[in-house]
Amino acid sequence: MATTRDYYEILELPRGASDEEIKRSFRKLAQQWHPDVNTDPDADLRFKELNEAYQVLSDPQRRQAYDMFGRAGVGGTGAGAEGYGPFGGFQGFGDIFDAFFGGANAGGATRRARRPAGSDLRYDLQLTFDEAIHGAEKELSFTSLDQCETCEGSGAEAGSEPATCPQCDGSGEVREVRSTLLGQMVNVTPCGRCRGTGQIVETPCPTCRGDGRSERKRTLRVAVPAGIDEGHQIRLTGEGEAAPRGGTPGNLYVVTHVEEHPVLKRDGTELYSELKLSITQAALGADIPIITPEGEEMLEIKPGTQPGTEIRRRGKGVPHLRRPGARGDLHVLIDVEVPTRLSERQRELLAELATESGETTGDDGEATPADGPRTRHGKRSLGDRIKDAIS
Repeated sequence: MATTRDYYEILELPRGASDEEIKRSFRKLAQQWHPDVNTDPDADLRFKELNEAYQVLSDPQRRQAYDMFGRAGVGGTGAGAEGYGPFGGFQGFGDIFDAFFGGANAGGATRRARRPAGSDLRYDLQLTFDEAIHGAEKELSFTSLDQCETCEGSGAEAGSEPATCPQCDGSGEVREVRSTLLGQMVNVTPCGRCRGTGQIVETPCPTCRGDGRSERKRTLRVAVPAGIDEGHQIRLTGEGEAAPRGGTPGNLYVVTHVEEHPVLKRDGTELYSELKLSITQAALGADIPIITPEGEEMLEIKPGTQPGTEIRRRGKGVPHLRRPGARGDLHVLIDVEVPTRLSERQRELLAELATESGETTGDDGEATPADGPRTRHGKRSLGDRIKDAIS
């Protein structure tokens, strides 16, 4: 669907912008809204708007026509768009002069037919977490309308060829000229007999029945770049559905879906994991195995590590799609587990620790500050105090 917004507004430029400013703004916005990297649902439409606006404003003649006549000056609904503008179907700058000043083209069809394009296709590709991080080559199998092998896309039976449509004389358009207060106006519609192709098939191919396409199973291989994420799109130009009788094929959009990892959580190019330590490991330090995208590695825990500490492993995150060789980081968040059941010996050792730390313990070996659950001596337990440190 073509945009209805002002082209200067789309490119975020004033009307007097220079050619260099137009080019610079387009590059910046196109990189931001490219559907291969932008997961916004409107990214594809926004990117098409940018292309449409740039095609008009980067061409001096088309820009001049747009500045003078608006969308009617560049084809009704925009650059390269099919449809009809506010003046009943003008297709370009020449049509305006034909309509208002009775040009030579007003009464006849001299344009070359626009062959209809093939439809775009979508393929949902499932990826493992590892494939998304490191990249992969995947095989796609799907069924779509492809060029008919019998007639090679012409739609005509072997030994015959399509003929020029007599209704539109091969233009693919039917023009109706009518007089108004403003002069002659031209209404342009696709030819109903040839469906806008400019040709008719008098002896249809028995396989495709004149359409030029037949349903076939296709297999493609696609390279999945390292660092791709959930919902990203990979565009394969020209790999979509074939067009009727030799038109331009559509595109294939591969939408990625990534399985979640049981330990690692992803946020863009950053990875996060939680590491649970015992009280003694946090107090005395230890070497603990952790999970990274490359497998298991040892992480040094320094003595006295506190609950909530974040340990960052630089370059152990997700590769950047647009910055070759660059990677995000892995963030390890420390959590200290408090034992809920203690043996007599463990209780004695914790009581000794409390005594060495200057804390008072009750008969049951628990210490109790004043702002929480209390023992009969009014002292809060050591376990509760550790829980407070974590929360």
